[in-house]
Amino acid sequence: MTDYAFRIVNVFAEAPLAGNPLCVFEDGSSLDDATMQAIALQFNLSETTFILPSTQATAGVRIFTPTFEMPFAGHPTLGTAHVVRALEGGDRVTLQMIAGVIPVEAEGDVWTLSARAPTHREPEASRRDLAEMLRIDAGAILDRPLWVDTGAEQLVVPLASFEAVRSVEPDAQAMTRVAAHGKPAMAYVFARQGDHVLSRFFFLKHGAVVEDPGTGSACANLGGWLLATGARLPQRLRIDQGEAVLRPCRLGLAIEAEGGIAVSGRVVEIGRGVISL
Repeated sequence: MTDYAFRIVNVFAEAPLAGNPLCVFEDGSSLDDATMQAIALQFNLSETTFILPSTQATAGVRIFTPTFEMPFAGHPTLGTAHVVRALEGGDRVTLQMIAGVIPVEAEGDVWTLSARAPTHREPEASRRDLAEMLRIDAGAILDRPLWVDTGAEQLVVPLASFEAVRSVEPDAQAMTRVAAHGKPAMAYVFARQGDHVLSRFFFLKHGAVVEDPGTGSACANLGGWLLATGARLPQRLRIDQGEAVLRPCRLGLAIEAEGGIAVSGRVVEIGRGVISL
């Protein structure tokens, strides 16, 4: 049997037992795809990552949810960078993922990633379809919902108020219909008051709706949504997520005048261990 070391970190955490948890395996180079997927299901966190050698970056990274691999995800990027620094040193690292090489840098334990340039497309679903999916009044949906992709495509839906965000209760079957084309069903809803944003992110797991505490890829996609809708630049936003699942997360979003998108959050390591396979 072989021991595989891992660390548990909380990302977007303002306190040790807050934020979005992540399991990071220090060396996944001897693990095959099926074993990585099985380990992710074993830990059953929103994501588990595996650090690998890379000739193009400080480290390679594979990201697995309990059911599928992701080309990019925000909180695994920040959390894995934190572990790479602990293993190799340096406040600036690059991580090679399926989606490409992502630069990440730290100021203390606050990590910031630079997102890829976004693409976007209009949803095929109507406003009424989206309202039925979210189980809210259609009048609570503002202009203009978009599919946005800065590494992981997600449906970004602006809502009229924090109260509307809190009232969302997505319907699993409707989420599947809206996603279509074989893509994972995911929805990010948000409302803003000045520079403060309240957000929630939902996805399907084994056919049921799951709410993610803190979603860096969706935060980056919010930046892409702001660019696509002609928002004033630059912008600095404070984003709170995870309220409904009792895991408060604080994310920072910066959109520069030239269109660069950066997502930041604090990372806290809370444990280490090994599994034997």
